Parts: sequence; C-alpha cells; structure tokens
Amino acid sequence: MEAWTGILNMDVENRKGKTVAKNVYFQGAFKVMRPVYHDDSGQVCYYLLNPGGGYLDGDRYRMQITLEKDSRLTLTTQSATKIYKTPKKFAYQEADVFLKEGSYLEYIPDPLIAYRHARYKQKNVFRLEKGATLFYSDIITPGWSPEDELFSYDLLQLINEIYVDDDLVVYDHIKMDPKNQNMNALGIMEGFSHLGSMIVIGEHTSHDFLDRLYRDIHTDRNDYIIGISLLPVPGFTVRILANSTQLIEGIFADYHHIISEEWFKKKPSFLRKY
Repeated sequence: MEAWTGILNMDVENRKGKTVAKNVYFQGAFKVMRPVYHDDSGQVCYYLLNPGGGYLDGDRYRMQITLEKDSRLTLTTQSATKIYKTPKKFAYQEADVFLKEGSYLEYIPDPLIAYRHARYKQKNVFRLEKGATLFYSDIITPGWSPEDELFSYDLLQLINEIYVDDDLVVYDHIKMDPKNQNMNALGIMEGFSHLGSMIVIGEHTSHDFLDRLYRDIHTDRNDYIIGISLLPVPGFTVRILANSTQLIEGIFADYHHIISEEWFKKKPSFLRKY
C-alpha cells in the first residue's frame, strides 16, 4: 500500500446547538485552519489547506469526515486546487463522508485547475442517514499552457457516490480525456471550457422548488448551458457549461443562498478567501 501524501480525519457533533469538533487529526500535506463561526446559527466552517500549493506527480490525499446527529458543517478550501504536470503517476484524492440524521454538510471547494499534462483522479463517497442534507459543488477549470490550449491536461476523472441508508442513489462519473475525446463534441464540452456540477440531497426538494431555481437563471443568455434534474431520492443535480469560473460560481452562490434561506432560515456563509 502506497503512503498518503496527506491525511485528514475529522468528526463534528452538536453541543447545545453549536457544532464543534469531536476529533481532528491531520498528517502530512493536508491541514485545516481553526474553526470559524460566520454567524450565530452554530454552524461551523473549516478551511482545508494544502501547504504544498498544489498536487504533484503521484500525490495521494485522503479525507474521512463524520457529522454526528444535528451537526452542521461548512467545508471549503483556502484556494483553488491546482494539479500540475504528472509525468509518471496521476495525483489522487479520496473522501469518505458520513452524515447522521439531521446533519447538514456544505462541501464547497474552490475550482479545480488542471495544468498542462496534469492527470488527476478523485473519488468522493457520501453516506447519509435519512433526514441528513448535503450540498456539494465542484468546478473544473483549464489551466494556463504555453500554447494557450484550453484542454492541455491529460486526464481528469471525478467520481461521486452517494448512499442514503446504505442504498446507492447517485453515481456521478466525469471523465475528461482530451487525448482521446473531441472536447468540443456534443455531450462533452460543446464549445465551452469550464464545467460546474452541484449535487443537493434534501427532504425539502420539490418540483415547485426546482421551478423556482430555474426561474432564477437568465435562460435567454448564450454564454452558458445549464441543466437541472430531480434525483430518485429527495434532491437534485445541476450541471453548467460556461467559459468563466465566476459565472458558474455566481449561479451556485444564488442557489446556495436560496437553499440556506428557505431550508434553514439563515443567510449563507461568506467564504472569503482573500
């Protein structure tokens, strides 16, 4: 078994309406900052840190996060995840996340930037008890290359598995392989350069709520394509193709705002990074 470049294990629990860390352990090139409470709701926020500044050849990272009953956690990164040239072996990250009944996780990492000849694989497994709520988003962004190629990276593979009461309800697999795919083809990037994905599991989901989200977007614009779909369990997914990180972030922020106010009667945290 190969050694991990960085490990993070964290358990949080609700103590009299305030979410606090029950256990935090990190090792290697993976750390978390001190907990931040953005308001008086009791929801805690942790910023993930990569002291190395980016993922290099053969780097391997592992997270294990547990949210106890009725706890609320925001997990984000301090900055974009940068994947650099990986000539010998791809970089890899995996996460196992457990959400107990009544808990709420916002996992909102900054964009993933893949530079020239980068190879990266990621697997997230979320295990929810009934009554837990998950808000997850990610954005794939092409990095700079000397030839100004939009897709100079070699491989990006992102897998999300979501279980509710041990039943697999979502299997989301994105594979970007510019050497073997026509990245501008229908069903792939379709002439766009950035890809945003959002997955929400929550019992407040309804057809009316999705209609509200759809009306919130300017559908007459031609600088992005968006799709919203219901899941077989209470929840939905959003996929966006665009040419700007900020455009995707703006739409996701709007949706985050609506969910926070309508489902939890609070304003979303302002995740200032600079």
